[in-house]
Amino acid sequence: MEKEGEPLHIGGRALDILILLAERPGEVIDKRELVKRIWADVNVDEGSLRFHVAALRKALGDTGKSTRYVLNVPGRGYCFVAPFVQAAPPVFSVAAEISPPRSLPAQLAKMIGREEVIEKISNGLTLHRFMTVVGPGGIGKTSVAVTVGHRRSADFGGRVFFVDFGPLRDASHVTTTIASVLGLTVNSEDPTPALLTFLRTGPTLLIFDSCEHVLDTLAPLVERIVREAPQLRVLATSRESFRSDGERIFRLFPLDCPPEREGLDVAEVLAYPAAQLFIERIAQSSGPFQLSAEEAPLVASICRRLDGIALAIELAAGRVNAYGIAGTASLLDSRFSLQWRGRRTAVPRHQTLAAALDWSYDLLPPAESATLRRLSVFAGPFAPEAAAAVASGEGLTTSETLEAIDSLVTKSLISPSGSRTLRYRLLDTTRTYALGKLNELGEYRTFAQRHAEHFRDFFEHAEADTSTPLAEWLSIYAGELDNVRAALDWAFAPDGDARLGIALTAAAITLWVRLSLFAECRERSRTALAALGDGRDNDRIRMQLLSALGWSLMYGEGRAREAGPILETTLELADRLDDKDFRLRALWGLCIDQFNNGQFGKARAFADRFASAAANSPDKTDVMLGDRLMAVALHYLGDQNDARQRIDRVNASLHFLAEKPKIFPLDLRISTQYFRARILWLQGLADQAQALAARNIEEGRANRHALTFCSVLGQAACPIAFWAGDVDAAERHGNELLEHTDRHAIRLWGLWARAFNAAVVAKRGDVAIGLPLLREELNRAGDARFLPRFLPLLGELAACFGEADQVDRGLDVIDDVLTRCNDRQELWYLPELMRIKGELMLRSARHSADAEARFREAMEIAVQQGARFWELRCAIGLARLKVVGLETVTIPDGTSDAERERMVFSRLAHLFWQMSGMIAGEAVDLPGIIESSENRRPALAMMN
Repeated sequence: MEKEGEPLHIGGRALDILILLAERPGEVIDKRELVKRIWADVNVDEGSLRFHVAALRKALGDTGKSTRYVLNVPGRGYCFVAPFVQAAPPVFSVAAEISPPRSLPAQLAKMIGREEVIEKISNGLTLHRFMTVVGPGGIGKTSVAVTVGHRRSADFGGRVFFVDFGPLRDASHVTTTIASVLGLTVNSEDPTPALLTFLRTGPTLLIFDSCEHVLDTLAPLVERIVREAPQLRVLATSRESFRSDGERIFRLFPLDCPPEREGLDVAEVLAYPAAQLFIERIAQSSGPFQLSAEEAPLVASICRRLDGIALAIELAAGRVNAYGIAGTASLLDSRFSLQWRGRRTAVPRHQTLAAALDWSYDLLPPAESATLRRLSVFAGPFAPEAAAAVASGEGLTTSETLEAIDSLVTKSLISPSGSRTLRYRLLDTTRTYALGKLNELGEYRTFAQRHAEHFRDFFEHAEADTSTPLAEWLSIYAGELDNVRAALDWAFAPDGDARLGIALTAAAITLWVRLSLFAECRERSRTALAALGDGRDNDRIRMQLLSALGWSLMYGEGRAREAGPILETTLELADRLDDKDFRLRALWGLCIDQFNNGQFGKARAFADRFASAAANSPDKTDVMLGDRLMAVALHYLGDQNDARQRIDRVNASLHFLAEKPKIFPLDLRISTQYFRARILWLQGLADQAQALAARNIEEGRANRHALTFCSVLGQAACPIAFWAGDVDAAERHGNELLEHTDRHAIRLWGLWARAFNAAVVAKRGDVAIGLPLLREELNRAGDARFLPRFLPLLGELAACFGEADQVDRGLDVIDDVLTRCNDRQELWYLPELMRIKGELMLRSARHSADAEARFREAMEIAVQQGARFWELRCAIGLARLKVVGLETVTIPDGTSDAERERMVFSRLAHLFWQMSGMIAGEAVDLPGIIESSENRRPALAMMN
């Protein structure tokens, strides 16, 4: 711009005012309109306008006495009053030597977590002439671009220019804005030729910042200047790409955040850039700051909830001085956090999260802003089909909604999810903002209801989908858990729809069961039942909810007193409605409830009723479930031979299994194998049992059902390794089970795993540590120690007392447990308990005379049960009692392990031949038991 041939230097705001006034010469433009056009939605007072008008007048030489340019009309506004004529044809000139102004903002003192990004973009500018850094507002695009500019400045001889399009409201001024930053004086309507002349004079880097609102005008201009100025490089930042020829897009992702994991320490949290930035900004605003171990998980949570967005993290860090870290974390869920203010020197659109989001939202066309608002009812990722079902209507067709979503993705307001199938999500800050807009416009209830209705229908279909393998089923449905929770929270709120909530609860039961979320299933079912009326027309859904409540109590709490009555009511309703599936569910649940409460005779009666009900079922899986339930009952009752017959029958039929049984919470294939492994082990088939347990572990891991894998480890892998004397494997499996239960919050198996791991410590020979730890964990288990799975641990407790020379305490424990087993018909472990009692008696002078009778009794019971493993252990105990010197077999030095094993078993076989006619009054083939390849390994373990 020139006046009388001399260049005029007019600042950005003053130039915007001049351009706006000159567009409408002679017209008084209201002060409010000027403020709105120049400063957009940023709140400024009238003094700012007066300041920039005064600066404009000074630059123009408008003293108010002679030549006038800008006239103030009191109470109204300002008017451009100088003569206004069309300019002559373009004439431009560029000095031979130009000393351009430094327009690049100051570099941040420290960039956190972006070094690799900056390096890639810096290097990229060598290979590509036009790059765009794309990402949502506040993610740090400007800071990255400015740092790149400083880093490459020397390569361009200082010709690095930063053009901020953020304040520009009229896209027609794009070219003149660039020219102004370059320091060009152009007397032309089209400054482009002047720009090109300048840009051809040497290597130049133009940094165009905040381009999203001027893309339609800027994109063709950039294409042209890049094409016609060979030494030019352009680096742009925008919330969407230019979609221009030659553009290279670099998408800037959020800073990496600490994972959602228990037990993160300070060092682990501070290894992530998001946390580093948070702590750095706290120190800047409040002075030196040391993160404590207690606060580390809170900082990790704050960073995750802010999605690693740099601006959001900086603003939250600025609140810590006032609220502390815990207080700041508690405020994140409120819209108040959107108004937190940042640095005074930041551009207005970066001073609050709300301002940053306002900037993007106000640029959206109506269809896109409506879609963004409506999608805020989703919690977490959502599928395109779900988005279309919920957000369309009310003036938007499905195709318009999907088109709007595509556009919102390109504008960085919706993020593609990281899953393999196409899913989207709103960043938490964006969702909070959009949800506020939805409420402001009174639209929330309409779309929250659509959201709940969609997921009710979605999970009614999921419940019927029994043919899909579990892993695939979970990949389809498990990702919607957060949406189910959000829909139920709304439905049961005062302004929600309780009937819809009840229906959604019933539909989502399968999801909770397959995710092993029994505590959540229990509480959601109770909420729905409380909202349900008493009328007979509600009996079917009441039956569904009661069944879910009973099962969640049974599998989640074990010995829950209320589970039995609830399942009995479920059975009554199923009989009244003649519902086969729920009759079987109730009978199954009642049988397991009897197991949990130690009533094994009653449990078998329910297993018989289940088998009778399943016999007439057209569904083959019901018959298989009947055999499986009876096999478990017989196993606990001590009939291993009949149990084996039943479990083998299930195993032989598994290849017919095309669908997951509707009434069974575990994986039938996998759960069949871990009970087969237990039974095989007790029958003395050690090699088969261990091989089966190993395969079962791999299948359980691949299956991904949390509760099933607990049983894989706890019902077979852990006890079999322990009984085999493989302490390393027992420890490994016990630790894996404990980690698994902590990760999935499965309380009962977690209690068992801790007690089992204590028993392993004692088994290693460290009784001084293992015994008190085992006692402590069994006490911690409370009533859960009466579950069948805890019985062997009580036996080990008694044995540990013997090892610690506390024989009387061991005998007291063993007598209590024996009474329990006889009263409850919990007979499967009885031979081992009798053997442990015999071993304790051998350590006591008062009781040693009775030890032989205990061993004989134990062997007799083991023979009756078909439990050759217990029989073998009892035989060894009896041999120790009868034969002097058995425990000290002399083995020459240098003997191989294989030869040592052969010598030990040869000695055992010889001794047992001497005893075979006197054990239990029968000619038992003890050498055959010992020498069998199936039994050598466990027998050797019992020797040591």
